Amino acid sequence: MEASTTSSRRLTTATRLFARRLLAIGENRIELLAVEAQEEREHLLRALLMALGVAVFGLLSCMALTAAIVVEFWTWSPAGVLLILTLLHGGGAAWLCRRLAASIRDRESFSASLDQLRKDRLSLEKALA
Repeated sequence: MEASTTSSRRLTTATRLFARRLLAIGENRIELLAVEAQEEREHLLRALLMALGVAVFGLLSCMALTAAIVVEFWTWSPAGVLLILTLLHGGGAAWLCRRLAASIRDRESFSASLDQLRKDRLSLEKALA
């Protein structure tokens, strides 16, 4: 009977130790996720502000360049000048749109958290096997 009680205590102690470790790991992972969420938010805000600045200054410079080109070549062909400038501006917009899509597609969010969770899963699978 006493061996059964000792075994039961060991099992209870081991279970408590396992639960504490599991909670510590969970807490650690949640903290990592919170840090990465903060980094992602800051990255997004910085990217949006830079994109807004690029858009404003790009628009102003394109307007000035367009006006200068139109004034210079107005005598040659008003419709031709405007058409060529429209195609150039549209091509630039399409190129930037593709670059933005590629940038968004290639960025992996929360990569450190996901890697750590994968390692935890593999470690747990090894321990249980």
